[in-house]
Amino acid sequence: MAMAETAEEISKKPEVRQALSQTSGPKAGTEKVKAATKDKFWFITHALLIVGCAVLYYLVGSKLIPVPQNTVDLSRRFLRGAALIVIVLAIAKAISIYAIGRLDDAATRFTLRRIEHLAVQTPMTSFLGWIYILIRRPYQVGDRIQIEDATGDVIDVSYFDTTLWEFGGKYLSTDHPSGRIIKFPNSKVLSVMVFNYSWPLFPYIWNEIKFYIAYDSDLEFVSRTMQKITEEEIGEEMMERVAMFRELLAKTPVDELEVRERPRVIFRVNENTWLEAIVRYLVPPREAGSIKTRLLPKLLAALNAAPEKTKFPKGDAR
Repeated sequence: MAMAETAEEISKKPEVRQALSQTSGPKAGTEKVKAATKDKFWFITHALLIVGCAVLYYLVGSKLIPVPQNTVDLSRRFLRGAALIVIVLAIAKAISIYAIGRLDDAATRFTLRRIEHLAVQTPMTSFLGWIYILIRRPYQVGDRIQIEDATGDVIDVSYFDTTLWEFGGKYLSTDHPSGRIIKFPNSKVLSVMVFNYSWPLFPYIWNEIKFYIAYDSDLEFVSRTMQKITEEEIGEEMMERVAMFRELLAKTPVDELEVRERPRVIFRVNENTWLEAIVRYLVPPREAGSIKTRLLPKLLAALNAAPEKTKFPKGDAR
């Protein structure tokens, strides 16, 4: 009785090899051809996009396309950014095809493609953030902003990140520049709140100075004195700013009558059995520290001149 043929012997028979080539060979070859065609299509598309950006860049600067002069630089900057993103995508595609795609281990290919996707996603979202900054203008160069824990003046907005000159910060208790530079990706503006202290329509902030005084102090004298000293320092400027602020608020549901034209003094009960005497006023953000520095000695001198009316904490009661 003849021994059973092995799979290897069977596969070597001419008729079997012909049958295998008819079932698997053409199909595999077809798939490879399709994949190669698709890859070429992507590379040609990327090349055409880069060429298109280059042509538009030239046309915008050559006045062949009627673009307002004030938008020429912006248009060219956008085109440079778009070309840069296309180049990044083309490089990522090449890595995916000619490096990752040739690995035999499917698990490794999957992991590396996930890593590649994340690496490409970061500059893409930051570029979208840059476009958002250009269009919506949550801030621009020269503005003082806060984003998450970072606070500073914007000194540069590039395609992928924003640079701040920090003020205040970890080592200072005032709004003086710290000397540190902060960089964050533009993608941040798409997911977190941005506080802008330099809104063009109203580039001012409310500031206040607070003192602790006894309950039996002459509150009318304290209020009148603090308001008088603050008005002498910033009164006329503040009234002009508040008038502008009221015009803006009149167009909103907010009650603009609650916004006082002059510095306002309020009293608040403190849990340490003292009263808080607070004077509130408007200042440009960058002048908040200097104005407070000028006001403090003047306020203290005026209040200390009448110790029987202004009773500050003394000794162990401080």
